[in-house]
Amino acid sequence: MVDTVLYLEGERYFSYRILRGVKNRFGSTNEIGMFEMQDKGMTEIQNPSSVLLGEREENPPGSIVVASIEGTRPILVELQALTSQTIFGFPRRTANGIDYNRLTLLIAVLEKIVGMPFGNQDVYLNIVGGIKINEPALDLGIILASASSYKNISIPLETIAIGEVGLTGEVRSVNMIEKRIKEAEKLGFKTCIIPESNKKQLKGKYTATIIGVKNIYEAMKYLKLR
Repeated sequence: MVDTVLYLEGERYFSYRILRGVKNRFGSTNEIGMFEMQDKGMTEIQNPSSVLLGEREENPPGSIVVASIEGTRPILVELQALTSQTIFGFPRRTANGIDYNRLTLLIAVLEKIVGMPFGNQDVYLNIVGGIKINEPALDLGIILASASSYKNISIPLETIAIGEVGLTGEVRSVNMIEKRIKEAEKLGFKTCIIPESNKKQLKGKYTATIIGVKNIYEAMKYLKLR
């Protein structure tokens, strides 16, 4: 009988480590704690979002911030995409920090639904900080970052994207949307692009501008990527 199962995650060449609880007989699961490896050992990070975004001062094409939920804690991370013309017969798809199959699926949605020709483009995706996130709420951010890199158009620095994307390009609702928005506001984000269905359910008042979108067309049009 096991009371608790913990995993310590982190890339070899990054200083950040995530302690993830995947099983607890008496409480909730998938809770995390974030630590930084220092000379004296691991030190707890009180506000992971501000640390992970601390070096983000500019907004080059292909960069966007997304909001994830780990257990009950919202975490904001920077997602970067890079597209370049392939020199091989088959375009490469590389994903660091997210599921590779999810990336290839979303690139296919961009090709089929929006008409962006990624058939001759290598696509590289990375979550800054070396952490791994497997959550559908990152889908909209992946779509927008990839389109931003392809079009070479920057996304406004104080904009965050949240939403799951379906195979027909629709943007579906995600859970704990209010926690994600509050975390974004706390770090100074001015615009939150979220699913329209989530926007209709919001009850509180927010200082950030909330943009509800039904599909990826509307999100891309708002950011002038179409």
